[in-house]
Amino acid sequence: MKTAGNISNLTGVAFGGGAVLGAAHIGVLKAMHETGFRADCVAGTSIGSFVAALHAFGRSWQEIEEVAMDLDWFDLSGLALSSYGLLSNRKFGRLVLELLGRKRIEDAQIPLAIVATDICTGGKVVMRKGSVATAVMASASIPGIFNPVKLKKMLLVDGLLTENVPVSPLKEMGADRIVCIDLLGRHTFHKPEHLAMLLMNAFYSAMRTMSEIQMEAADLVIRPDLSDFSLVDISAVPEIFEAGYREALPCLSSWMSEA
Repeated sequence: MKTAGNISNLTGVAFGGGAVLGAAHIGVLKAMHETGFRADCVAGTSIGSFVAALHAFGRSWQEIEEVAMDLDWFDLSGLALSSYGLLSNRKFGRLVLELLGRKRIEDAQIPLAIVATDICTGGKVVMRKGSVATAVMASASIPGIFNPVKLKKMLLVDGLLTENVPVSPLKEMGADRIVCIDLLGRHTFHKPEHLAMLLMNAFYSAMRTMSEIQMEAADLVIRPDLSDFSLVDISAVPEIFEAGYREALPCLSSWMSEA
């Protein structure tokens, strides 16, 4: 979105991770559509990379909502015999291929960055070129649950370990103003019912403080109240979607009126 008086201003949107809570991102997209808010560049981590990629390639919020209603985070993952993870999320990559085809990140209609972590070095990996499906699959590979994605000499896992709400890639892409969608800032963690949920609680709770520091550079943080929802409860997707929409609509309306 360009602001009056300074057409060089670029607005970037950071879509954060949060497993099933990612349905709130789609509610934010609905609010963006209704308010006329347009992102000049987008970045995503984990489930945020999935939503950001679909948005960047021109999928409407209605199309993404339809996908989300049928999406089961763990049904997308087949059991894999690997010492690196319990599951393989290759089906996740195939879903991206089904929805977008064999697209490359650099071909997106809206400039796109996807964040993962190289588990061999612990370093952040920002992908702005290459296969969208591979990048999304890597960014959403929660360590210990999903197998890492091999890319060149790297073993890539979820970007939540290095930047769960990806602000810095937007700065590198030239964004002057940054909007963050933080799924975990007001989230209440629930008692884990199985190993996968325990691991997710551990990772997401550990990175919350770091995310707060990284988001200090943001101009607007949309932080839906998702305290009633689990990271893995697919049945709550419609309610999570509505929570994202309710929070984002007044935030974006007010912010745009002040711009």
